[in-house]
Amino acid sequence: MWISFFRLRFFFCLLAVLVVVVLVVSVTQVEVTGPTNLRSFIVAVVSLACIFQYLDHETVSATFMDSSGQFVSSQVTGISRNPYCGYDQQTLSSQERIEEDSLLAAFQWQVPDVGPVPFLKSTDPYSSYFVILNSAAFFKVGSQLEVLVHVQDFQRKPKKYGGDYLQARIHSPMLQAGAVGRVVDYQNGFYRVFFTLLWPGKVKVSISLVHPSEGIRVLQHLQEEKPDRVYFKSLFRSGRISETTECNVCLSGSLPLCNFTDLYTGEPWFCFKPKKLPCSSRINHFKGGYLKGLLTAAENAFFQSGVNIKMPINSSGPDWVTVIPGRTKEAISLGLSQGSGTFPSGYYYKDQWRPRKFKIRQFNDPDNITECLQRKMVYLFGDSTIRQWFEYLTAFVPDLVEFNLGSPKNVGPFLAVDLKHNILLKYRCHGPPIRFTTVFSSELHYVANELNGIVGGKNTVVAIAIWSHFSTFPLEVYIRRLRNIRRAVVQLLDRSPKTVVVIRTANVQELGPEVSLFNSDWYNFQLDTVLRKMFSDVGVYLVDAWEMTLAHHLPHKLHPDEVIVKNQLDMFLSFVCPLET
Repeated sequence: MWISFFRLRFFFCLLAVLVVVVLVVSVTQVEVTGPTNLRSFIVAVVSLACIFQYLDHETVSATFMDSSGQFVSSQVTGISRNPYCGYDQQTLSSQERIEEDSLLAAFQWQVPDVGPVPFLKSTDPYSSYFVILNSAAFFKVGSQLEVLVHVQDFQRKPKKYGGDYLQARIHSPMLQAGAVGRVVDYQNGFYRVFFTLLWPGKVKVSISLVHPSEGIRVLQHLQEEKPDRVYFKSLFRSGRISETTECNVCLSGSLPLCNFTDLYTGEPWFCFKPKKLPCSSRINHFKGGYLKGLLTAAENAFFQSGVNIKMPINSSGPDWVTVIPGRTKEAISLGLSQGSGTFPSGYYYKDQWRPRKFKIRQFNDPDNITECLQRKMVYLFGDSTIRQWFEYLTAFVPDLVEFNLGSPKNVGPFLAVDLKHNILLKYRCHGPPIRFTTVFSSELHYVANELNGIVGGKNTVVAIAIWSHFSTFPLEVYIRRLRNIRRAVVQLLDRSPKTVVVIRTANVQELGPEVSLFNSDWYNFQLDTVLRKMFSDVGVYLVDAWEMTLAHHLPHKLHPDEVIVKNQLDMFLSFVCPLET
């Protein structure tokens, strides 16, 4: 981006020289052309230069974030990244290479390289403020509400650069209503937030600083320089001899390795070779732990609970507006907006999620779920956030009885059946990296391989959630995993077009000083954005867990509360059994 910036500056210099030359020539012709024409010419040239200067400023400084994890740079350029574990040497088709380069370039978070910043000059949410534009006006349902945010440091001085990570929502507590907003970072200490007003009544605005820009720089460094800050281990055993060694996507050093790279997907995984045992004696996989002492004392100051992690920014003036009902036809068209770019994708009203692309069903009775899933095989693949779906369904539907496979608690695989209504429900975790306690080596299955083993058809339903365990790695690792899963999904839908495939997105969670370094919302919105873009034209359905957790009034949690899970499953089941029109 900065290369383009200097190119434009060079262009402006040439333009200025040209203007001077033309003016000199014109001055010699004043008696012919007349002073009025010369003045008009000068004004036109100056105006043109000002327009270019404005476009240049917007191109360099305006970047966009929205609550669904979307991050769009105003100009897609190449990005210099540290090569990780040979990922830059992957064998990719030209289309895959273009896609990956585009994803990596578009998600470049713009934090100016201003050198070390002392804590007192970092963003202070308490002294920062927001202003609702036209807050005294009455708004109609469907109107756009704009909010201006100005950030300041701990010395109450305005900041001159952007890069802070903000989250925004509107809500009406009495109505149990909420929706998220889109944030625009102008890279000069000012942010603008855009909301669509989707229900009538008193609507309140809430803006939060998730991380200051100074903290984001630290998170960027960790993502590229310390991807092994969560480490994994495996136990090798043969008879009475057992050894435990470290494992990961990439291992540095000269010690001999066991190569457990998947033969079908090419997903890399390695363990240090045991000293006395063969690689074939591996019996399990488990999370080893989290590296400590990652930050200096100065860097730790940017990650303080109650100071600068997920702290509210107060308003300067009213923090609410009054919204009056719109006309019925307008409300209907607004509520059922079409197109993949619909934002926000939905909103809460009376604690029920209302997606804007279709009419959702409410599965409030176990019999409704049983009727929907009758004669169906349902496969749930991924992390613990989709395991919540299995746990909710088996607890809520009496006829869906879990079959004890002897699997470790919270790990799986899990199986539930309803023999009377011929329902099969299965959950299996995704392959490594995965931070579960202990997974048997024989149960380390990659989602893509599992999908390749499914016949599919009108009675087959697949749901996938894979994000949280990739938050510490460079984006290339996640892109590769999704590329393999997407290929398998496309093949499944090609051989069995009536198969229903649903993707559950990432979600926001509670953050503290330590969790921020490993599982920050800032990391996860990048994963969420990659997932949305890579599956945007595949023919799958999307459960927008990001918006559903951010828009809700309950505290953020990695594993959302039951009311949110229920709304997620209402969406999921509505895809499986849509309303008849």
